[in-house]
Amino acid sequence: MPETYLQRDQPAGVPPLELTGERTLPDVPEENYWFRRHLVVYEWIAARVAGLDVIDMACGEGYGADVLAGTARSVVGVDANPEAHEHSRLRYVRSNLSFARDLVETYEGEADAISFLQTIEHVEAPGGVLEHFKALLRPGGTAYISTPNVLTLAPKGAERSGNPWHVREYRAEEFAGMLAPHFDQVELYGLYHARKLRVHDWALKLGWDRVHPRVGLTGWFYGWFTPAISADDFRLRAGAPATLQGALDFVAVCRA
Repeated sequence: MPETYLQRDQPAGVPPLELTGERTLPDVPEENYWFRRHLVVYEWIAARVAGLDVIDMACGEGYGADVLAGTARSVVGVDANPEAHEHSRLRYVRSNLSFARDLVETYEGEADAISFLQTIEHVEAPGGVLEHFKALLRPGGTAYISTPNVLTLAPKGAERSGNPWHVREYRAEEFAGMLAPHFDQVELYGLYHARKLRVHDWALKLGWDRVHPRVGLTGWFYGWFTPAISADDFRLRAGAPATLQGALDFVAVCRA
Protein backbone atom coordinates (compact mmCIF):
# COMPACT_ATOMS: atom_id res chain seq x y z
CA MET A 1 0.00 0.00 0.00
CA PRO A 2 1.41 3.44 -0.94
CA GLU A 3 2.62 5.58 1.96
CA THR A 4 0.38 8.50 2.93
CA TYR A 5 1.91 11.94 3.33
CA LEU A 6 0.10 14.75 5.16
CA GLN A 7 1.22 18.33 5.66
CA ARG A 8 3.06 18.83 8.93
CA ASP A 9 2.76 21.56 11.56
CA GLN A 10 -0.30 23.38 10.24
CA PRO A 11 -1.69 26.31 12.26
CA ALA A 12 -4.47 25.55 14.72
CA GLY A 13 -7.78 25.07 12.96
CA VAL A 14 -6.24 24.52 9.51
CA PRO A 15 -6.88 21.01 8.14
CA PRO A 16 -3.72 19.48 6.61
CA LEU A 17 -3.95 18.31 3.01
CA GLU A 18 -2.88 14.89 1.81
CA LEU A 19 -0.28 14.60 -0.93
CA THR A 20 -2.03 12.85 -3.83
CA GLY A 21 0.10 13.88 -6.81
CA GLU A 22 -2.59 16.17 -8.19
CA ARG A 23 -1.01 19.27 -6.64
CA THR A 24 2.21 20.04 -4.83
CA LEU A 25 2.18 20.97 -1.14
CA PRO A 26 4.45 22.82 1.29
CA ASP A 27 5.17 21.35 4.71
CA VAL A 28 5.79 17.84 3.37
CA PRO A 29 9.57 17.23 3.53
CA GLU A 30 9.42 14.41 0.94
CA GLU A 31 7.72 16.83 -1.51
CA ASN A 32 10.11 19.72 -0.97
CA TYR A 33 11.86 19.40 -4.36
CA TRP A 34 8.57 19.84 -6.26
CA PHE A 35 7.31 22.55 -3.94
CA ARG A 36 10.46 24.64 -4.37
CA ARG A 37 10.40 24.02 -8.14
CA HIS A 38 6.93 25.61 -8.25
CA LEU A 39 7.64 28.28 -5.63
CA VAL A 40 10.52 29.83 -7.54
CA VAL A 41 8.20 30.62 -10.44
CA TYR A 42 5.63 32.21 -8.15
CA GLU A 43 8.38 34.37 -6.65
CA TRP A 44 9.56 35.35 -10.13
CA ILE A 45 6.01 36.38 -11.09
CA ALA A 46 5.49 38.22 -7.79
CA ALA A 47 8.33 40.56 -8.71
CA ARG A 48 6.46 41.42 -11.93
CA VAL A 49 2.95 42.00 -10.56
CA ALA A 50 3.68 44.57 -7.86
CA GLY A 51 0.69 46.86 -7.41
CA LEU A 52 -1.53 44.87 -9.79
CA ASP A 53 -4.76 42.92 -9.42
CA VAL A 54 -4.03 39.23 -9.95
CA ILE A 55 -6.01 36.00 -10.32
CA ASP A 56 -4.17 32.81 -9.40
CA MET A 57 -6.06 30.13 -11.31
CA ALA A 58 -6.01 26.56 -9.94
CA CYS A 59 -4.31 27.91 -6.81
CA GLY A 60 -4.39 24.56 -4.99
CA GLU A 61 -3.09 24.77 -1.43
CA GLY A 62 -2.84 28.55 -1.69
CA TYR A 63 0.86 29.14 -1.03
CA GLY A 64 1.39 30.70 -4.47
CA ALA A 65 -1.50 33.13 -4.14
CA ASP A 66 -0.03 34.14 -0.79
CA VAL A 67 3.37 34.80 -2.38
CA LEU A 68 1.76 36.93 -5.10
CA ALA A 69 -0.20 38.87 -2.48
CA GLY A 70 3.10 39.95 -0.94
CA THR A 71 3.57 42.41 -3.82
CA ALA A 72 0.24 42.64 -5.70
CA ARG A 73 -2.55 45.09 -4.94
CA SER A 74 -5.02 42.22 -4.73
CA VAL A 75 -5.04 38.47 -5.39
CA VAL A 76 -7.89 36.02 -5.82
CA GLY A 77 -6.95 32.35 -5.62
CA VAL A 78 -9.38 30.19 -7.61
CA ASP A 79 -9.72 26.44 -7.13
CA ALA A 80 -12.65 24.03 -7.45
CA ASN A 81 -11.41 21.43 -4.97
CA PRO A 82 -13.36 21.81 -1.70
CA GLU A 83 -10.56 20.57 0.59
CA ALA A 84 -7.96 22.80 -1.04
CA HIS A 85 -10.29 25.79 -0.95
CA GLU A 86 -11.10 25.32 2.74
CA HIS A 87 -7.43 24.88 3.60
CA SER A 88 -6.27 27.92 1.64
CA ARG A 89 -8.83 30.36 3.00
CA LEU A 90 -7.98 29.36 6.59
CA ARG A 91 -4.22 29.09 6.12
CA TYR A 92 -3.46 32.29 4.20
CA VAL A 93 -5.03 35.44 5.60
CA ARG A 94 -4.17 38.87 4.19
CA SER A 95 -6.31 41.93 3.62
CA ASN A 96 -5.54 41.84 -0.13
CA LEU A 97 -6.00 38.07 -0.56
CA SER A 98 -9.20 36.10 -1.07
CA PHE A 99 -10.11 32.64 -2.34
CA ALA A 100 -12.97 31.59 -4.61
CA ARG A 101 -14.20 28.03 -5.06
CA ASP A 102 -14.87 27.87 -8.79
CA LEU A 103 -13.71 26.29 -12.04
CA VAL A 104 -11.03 28.09 -14.00
CA GLU A 105 -13.35 27.87 -17.03
CA THR A 106 -16.20 29.74 -15.34
CA TYR A 107 -14.68 32.15 -12.81
CA GLU A 108 -15.53 35.76 -13.63
CA GLY A 109 -13.49 38.73 -12.48
CA GLU A 110 -11.20 41.12 -14.33
CA ALA A 111 -7.52 41.42 -13.52
CA ASP A 112 -4.22 42.89 -14.68
CA ALA A 113 -2.49 39.51 -14.49
CA ILE A 114 -3.41 35.83 -14.34
CA SER A 115 -1.16 33.02 -13.17
CA PHE A 116 -1.91 29.44 -14.23
CA LEU A 117 0.99 27.29 -13.15
CA GLN A 118 1.58 23.57 -13.71
CA THR A 119 -2.08 22.99 -14.57
CA ILE A 120 -2.68 23.33 -18.31
CA GLU A 121 -1.40 19.76 -18.70
CA HIS A 122 -4.48 18.72 -16.66
CA VAL A 123 -6.89 20.43 -19.09
CA GLU A 124 -8.81 18.54 -21.79
CA ALA A 125 -9.62 21.61 -23.92
CA PRO A 126 -6.94 24.26 -23.24
CA GLY A 127 -8.01 26.58 -26.07
CA GLY A 128 -11.26 27.51 -24.37
CA VAL A 129 -9.49 28.11 -21.06
CA LEU A 130 -6.94 30.40 -22.71
CA GLU A 131 -9.67 32.41 -24.43
CA HIS A 132 -11.45 32.76 -21.11
CA PHE A 133 -8.27 34.07 -19.47
CA LYS A 134 -7.77 36.51 -22.33
CA ALA A 135 -11.31 37.85 -21.80
CA LEU A 136 -10.65 38.39 -18.07
CA LEU A 137 -7.48 40.42 -18.62
CA ARG A 138 -7.65 44.18 -18.69
CA PRO A 139 -6.00 45.98 -21.64
CA GLY A 140 -2.26 45.43 -21.42
CA GLY A 141 -2.72 42.48 -19.08
CA THR A 142 -0.46 39.44 -18.85
CA ALA A 143 -1.06 35.73 -18.35
CA TYR A 144 1.72 33.66 -16.80
CA ILE A 145 1.34 30.00 -17.77
CA SER A 146 3.69 27.12 -16.96
CA THR A 147 3.85 23.42 -17.69
CA PRO A 148 6.43 20.63 -17.28
CA ASN A 149 8.62 19.64 -20.21
CA VAL A 150 7.66 16.11 -21.26
CA LEU A 151 11.21 15.50 -22.48
CA THR A 152 12.62 15.83 -18.95
CA LEU A 153 9.55 14.70 -17.00
CA ALA A 154 8.91 11.38 -18.76
CA PRO A 155 11.33 8.43 -18.49
CA LYS A 156 13.88 8.34 -21.29
CA GLY A 157 12.25 7.07 -24.47
CA ALA A 158 8.68 7.32 -23.11
CA GLU A 159 6.01 9.44 -24.76
CA ARG A 160 4.74 10.80 -21.42
CA SER A 161 5.18 10.48 -17.67
CA GLY A 162 3.04 8.20 -15.58
CA ASN A 163 1.21 11.05 -13.82
CA PRO A 164 -2.47 10.03 -13.92
CA TRP A 165 -3.64 13.63 -13.50
CA HIS A 166 -2.05 14.80 -16.74
CA VAL A 167 -4.20 14.83 -19.87
CA ARG A 168 -1.37 15.96 -22.15
CA GLU A 169 2.29 16.79 -21.64
CA TYR A 170 4.10 19.23 -23.92
CA ARG A 171 7.35 19.75 -25.74
CA ALA A 172 8.49 23.38 -26.03
CA GLU A 173 7.31 23.82 -29.60
CA GLU A 174 3.93 22.24 -28.78
CA PHE A 175 3.45 24.52 -25.78
CA ALA A 176 4.35 27.63 -27.79
CA GLY A 177 2.12 26.51 -30.66
CA MET A 178 -0.83 26.03 -28.32
CA LEU A 179 -0.47 29.55 -26.88
CA ALA A 180 0.22 31.47 -30.10
CA PRO A 181 -3.35 31.51 -31.51
CA HIS A 182 -4.67 33.10 -28.33
CA PHE A 183 -2.09 35.78 -27.54
CA ASP A 184 -0.33 38.36 -29.69
CA GLN A 185 2.94 38.02 -27.81
CA VAL A 186 4.35 34.92 -26.11
CA GLU A 187 7.74 35.00 -24.39
CA LEU A 188 9.11 31.63 -23.27
CA TYR A 189 11.39 30.79 -20.36
CA GLY A 190 12.86 27.51 -19.20
CA LEU A 191 13.41 26.45 -15.61
CA TYR A 192 16.69 24.67 -14.83
CA HIS A 193 18.58 23.27 -11.87
CA ALA A 194 21.17 25.53 -10.23
CA ARG A 195 23.55 25.43 -7.26
CA LYS A 196 23.34 22.16 -5.31
CA LEU A 197 20.81 20.62 -7.70
CA ARG A 198 23.25 21.26 -10.56
CA VAL A 199 26.01 19.60 -8.55
CA HIS A 200 23.67 16.67 -7.91
CA ASP A 201 23.06 16.40 -11.68
CA TRP A 202 26.80 16.18 -12.25
CA ALA A 203 27.11 13.54 -9.54
CA LEU A 204 24.39 11.45 -11.21
CA LYS A 205 26.27 11.61 -14.52
CA LEU A 206 29.35 10.31 -12.68
CA GLY A 207 27.42 7.34 -11.28
CA TRP A 208 26.18 8.54 -7.88
CA ASP A 209 23.01 6.43 -8.22
CA ARG A 210 25.19 3.29 -8.34
CA VAL A 211 27.22 4.33 -5.30
CA HIS A 212 24.80 5.46 -2.59
CA PRO A 213 22.76 2.21 -2.41
CA ARG A 214 25.93 0.11 -2.16
CA VAL A 215 27.36 2.03 0.75
CA GLY A 216 24.07 2.54 2.58
CA LEU A 217 23.91 6.31 2.17
CA THR A 218 20.55 6.60 0.37
CA GLY A 219 18.29 7.28 3.36
CA TRP A 220 20.79 9.46 5.17
CA PHE A 221 21.76 11.54 2.15
CA TYR A 222 18.31 12.18 0.70
CA GLY A 223 16.83 12.61 4.15
CA TRP A 224 19.09 15.66 4.38
CA PHE A 225 19.32 16.71 0.73
CA THR A 226 15.64 16.86 -0.30
CA PRO A 227 14.42 19.05 2.61
CA ALA A 228 17.45 21.33 2.09
CA ILE A 229 16.50 22.27 -1.49
CA SER A 230 15.49 25.92 -1.82
CA ALA A 231 14.10 28.14 -4.56
CA ASP A 232 17.66 29.36 -5.10
CA ASP A 233 18.51 25.92 -6.50
CA PHE A 234 16.55 26.73 -9.68
CA ARG A 235 17.05 29.31 -12.45
CA LEU A 236 14.81 30.71 -15.19
CA ARG A 237 16.28 31.53 -18.60
CA ALA A 238 14.56 33.01 -21.64
CA GLY A 239 14.79 31.14 -24.91
CA ALA A 240 13.19 30.02 -28.15
CA PRO A 241 11.53 26.58 -28.24
CA ALA A 242 14.56 25.03 -29.95
CA THR A 243 16.85 26.12 -27.09
CA LEU A 244 14.59 24.92 -24.27
CA GLN A 245 14.67 21.17 -24.91
CA GLY A 246 16.53 20.51 -21.67
CA ALA A 247 14.35 22.69 -19.43
CA LEU A 248 12.48 21.17 -16.50
CA ASP A 249 9.43 23.40 -16.97
CA PHE A 250 8.34 26.02 -19.44
CA VAL A 251 7.03 29.40 -18.30
CA ALA A 252 5.19 31.56 -20.83
CA VAL A 253 4.55 35.28 -20.47
CA CYS A 254 1.50 35.91 -22.66
CA ARG A 255 0.14 39.30 -23.70
CA ALA A 256 -2.96 39.90 -25.80
